[in-house]
Amino acid sequence: MNLFTDFESRIKNVLETLDIVREKRSEIDFSRVSVESPRDPSHGDVATNAAMVLAKPLGTNPRALAEEIVVKLREDPEVTEVTVAGPGFINVRLSIAYWQKLLAAMIEAGVDYGRSSVGKGRKVNVEYVSANPTGPMHVGHCRGAVVGDTLANLLSYAGYDVTKEYYINDAGAQVDVLARSAFLRYREALGEKIGEIPSGLYPGDYLVPVGKALAAEFGTSLRLMPEDKWLPLVKDRTIDAMMEIIRGDLAALNVHHEVFFSERTLHDNGAGPIRTAINDLTFKGHVYKGTLPPPKGQLPEDWEDREQTLFRSTEVGDDIDRPLIKSDGSYTYFAADVAYFKEKFDRGFNEMIYVLGADHGGYVKRLEAVARAVSGGTAKLTVLLCQLVKLYREGEPVKMSKRSGDFVTLRDVVDEVGRDSVRFMMIYRKNSEPLDFDFAKVTEQSKDNPVFYVQYAHARCSSVFRQAADAFPDLDLQKVDFAAAIAGNIVDPNEIQLVAKIAEYPRVVEAAALSQEPHRVAFYLYDLASAFHAHWNKGKEAPELRFVNDKNRELSIARLGLVRAVASVLKSGLSITGTDAPEEMR
Repeated sequence: MNLFTDFESRIKNVLETLDIVREKRSEIDFSRVSVESPRDPSHGDVATNAAMVLAKPLGTNPRALAEEIVVKLREDPEVTEVTVAGPGFINVRLSIAYWQKLLAAMIEAGVDYGRSSVGKGRKVNVEYVSANPTGPMHVGHCRGAVVGDTLANLLSYAGYDVTKEYYINDAGAQVDVLARSAFLRYREALGEKIGEIPSGLYPGDYLVPVGKALAAEFGTSLRLMPEDKWLPLVKDRTIDAMMEIIRGDLAALNVHHEVFFSERTLHDNGAGPIRTAINDLTFKGHVYKGTLPPPKGQLPEDWEDREQTLFRSTEVGDDIDRPLIKSDGSYTYFAADVAYFKEKFDRGFNEMIYVLGADHGGYVKRLEAVARAVSGGTAKLTVLLCQLVKLYREGEPVKMSKRSGDFVTLRDVVDEVGRDSVRFMMIYRKNSEPLDFDFAKVTEQSKDNPVFYVQYAHARCSSVFRQAADAFPDLDLQKVDFAAAIAGNIVDPNEIQLVAKIAEYPRVVEAAALSQEPHRVAFYLYDLASAFHAHWNKGKEAPELRFVNDKNRELSIARLGLVRAVASVLKSGLSITGTDAPEEMR
């Protein structure tokens, strides 16, 4: 039972009874009518804009229409007060009986309270992390990994058919550099003194085990081969080893992709998939031969002052046309991006989300242009950019990791503060805003540490049930009638406020999914935890408000139902964020 959709339905039913609406029913768009929580709780429990958005098409005054709606709403037995504010907003206050009925529905739904069908089963591909397989994951990848994974969880909970995907950038010059770096470690494993790692190669110690594995598999045979023979062998083994490290790093963060797509497959069969994608664009009139003017500022690697095969991307929303095939006949990096999008589109995805680092801001328009051209405007592509994460320890910048050579690894962070702290804090700010991550603050046990505060609320809920078991040893919560107990006992205004806060969850889930803003779930969980802790503290001051009263079994059962509803929503929301809902915290 969703408070807001329930009252949207009631408002629309009221509108259908008005003569002024019936006369122009075919002209009325009810989709603009919404029901929300008032900004000021003193105004009521829910508010609607119905009169404001429908007055003009109905040819009447918003205030006059609001007064007509109010008259009808006052006939609803579960409405205790209706008022008109300003030019025509309608504020509604609900009966205690309604809140009791809603609480009973929350308890019955359990962790599925808030689950939505707003996605209508639409297929969505969420591609995130997609780091070059040239070493361990670093903290710069961490935020994108968490944002992408949480968004995918959220969309799935909201009724979308979601695929989590990782694009392996295993083609191009950087992979050759990786293979040469591993080959150097291979020579080292054979006993050769390699000295300082040459500039341009990867210096991290993580390649030492790769070199030893190559020595164990091939002995000295690779040393006897020319580079064009050993390079592909070393490349395959090293990429496999790097991806094993990356999968392990992601697993430590509770990130698990369903699809790992290799860029090299786009280059198979003479780059057949890339050629097919370009042919498709050519057939649709999006490709031509021409030259590009030099861009302002630093020249990109793929710019040439010669005739090339170009994507007419300016006609589909981009700033400049993009090269697909260089003058020497080789394909550009962008050509692989085109082929990859087409491959996903051909798999049946009409909605695709790319979670990228802030340094990829220049890719947004070109990717959107590809989506329009390849799909003929039928596919929706969204790029979410994650701003930088700065690491601190008690206000001081964190030094770099020795293992990686030149960066802080994701595993370093997870091992020090724990998976849950990392995940929750990475979404406790909108992805488009910079994030400061302080190791000391995310491990302190206080209200200022959001992940602790939310998880502690769930642990407190569990402690209430342990108290109840001590007070009523024969009570089987699987068999009690919560609805009957609630009807006569959940009446205190503080309890009703807590029910109202829980009732916001379905709307938060839908709004977060539709706006693709997973941080909204984390913010809501903190607010719910705060409301629960506040009510807990009132019980310390006023014993009659405590959740368990060994002198009143029926009242205790009703309040246990309230606690169960809080715990279920906390567990559901924490699951979306990819973090645990502990039953005890010490």
